[in-house]
Amino acid sequence: MQAVEVKCRKATADDAEMLYQLIKGYAEKGVMLPRTREALVYMIDSFIVAEIGEEVVGCGSLTILGKELVEIRSLGMSEGYKGLGIGSKLVDALIEQARQLKIPKIMALTYAVSFFEKNGFKVVDKEIFPEKVWKDCVNCPKQLACDEIAVLKMLD
Repeated sequence: MQAVEVKCRKATADDAEMLYQLIKGYAEKGVMLPRTREALVYMIDSFIVAEIGEEVVGCGSLTILGKELVEIRSLGMSEGYKGLGIGSKLVDALIEQARQLKIPKIMALTYAVSFFEKNGFKVVDKEIFPEKVWKDCVNCPKQLACDEIAVLKMLD
């Protein structure tokens, strides 16, 4: 397969519908929390998108949980684009944002543990993130039976 050029950029309001459809597909499989169109428009500044040519093929967002911790959320690719390194490029761009914010820890809750390990994250106990638990988990339908794995990367 020939190499494709993937570019990551900040999402704009014009990307909201694509983000909604992409996230909806993952949410229907139970591997990502659903987001409304309105919520996506409201939080569009936290998203980046990956493009091949003019086509948006992936997304991810960075949410600040405290002075020392950010979370990668809503990381996904369009069908047919997995395995091209798009996820790693999105993670690299989100890590760079965290560095610019001078936030030393970046975490995610995931089912794709090996992907995050390949990107320098380590599996940790999710209880070490009270910022996450009190901000988001209290409203999650999986709160009492969360099966996601916490991963963490320390930035230098």
